[in-house]
Amino acid sequence: MLKTRAKAVLKLCYWKALLISLVLIIAGGDSNSGNISWRASSDHPRNPGDFFNIFGGEAHFFYNAVIIMIVVILVFLAYRIFIGYSLEVGGRRFFKRAAENDIETRHMGYAFGRDRYMSIVKTMFYKGVLNFLWYLLLIIPGIVKGYAYSMVPYILTDNPDIGRERAVELSMQMTDGHKFNMWILDWSFLGWYLLGLLLLVVGAVLVKPYENATKAELYLVLRQNALENGFCSYEELQLDPALQTV
Repeated sequence: MLKTRAKAVLKLCYWKALLISLVLIIAGGDSNSGNISWRASSDHPRNPGDFFNIFGGEAHFFYNAVIIMIVVILVFLAYRIFIGYSLEVGGRRFFKRAAENDIETRHMGYAFGRDRYMSIVKTMFYKGVLNFLWYLLLIIPGIVKGYAYSMVPYILTDNPDIGRERAVELSMQMTDGHKFNMWILDWSFLGWYLLGLLLLVVGAVLVKPYENATKAELYLVLRQNALENGFCSYEELQLDPALQTV
């Protein structure tokens, strides 16, 4: 049902959805990973000692490597926090609004509004820290909490000023009892991604709009459940009851 509705939406705005999905990937809002390999050749020293000597000795090499790694991590974190979070929320808003028959790309810049930017950044950062702390315990708890907090960006697309603790609490209420089904939903895209990888990896990117559109449909269903169960109100999410059709 979710996928059927997502396909119907994509028929109207696939190329816009693809553009927004690429932005989400760049923003770090999608869990993608890659491997970088290094291959030795005749132009590189074969002796490890010679390799370290090029950088002024082994200790000096590792010292420089650590400094570079720290700088790269800090730059990435700054980008993720001050730009990536807002791009992610804007992207989620585009797909949510597309599911509600509004396919304007202007929603991508939603989170950069002066009256909502800092609230969104603070809430997304809070969510990220919580999830990171759970991952420090064990991988499985981190994954479970990742699903529990996954509705936070969507909640912020409705009410960016809802508050960080309330956004996390509401996301947990929305996903309570649904996390296993959400995990199954994620795995249902595996075949599409494997097929995409066979098409020189590019095909995998083309699947992202389908997944993002489906996740937006999922949020609308979970949001409606939350409203009906009294977990939140239309006023809290700044919704007009007369316009809700899910």
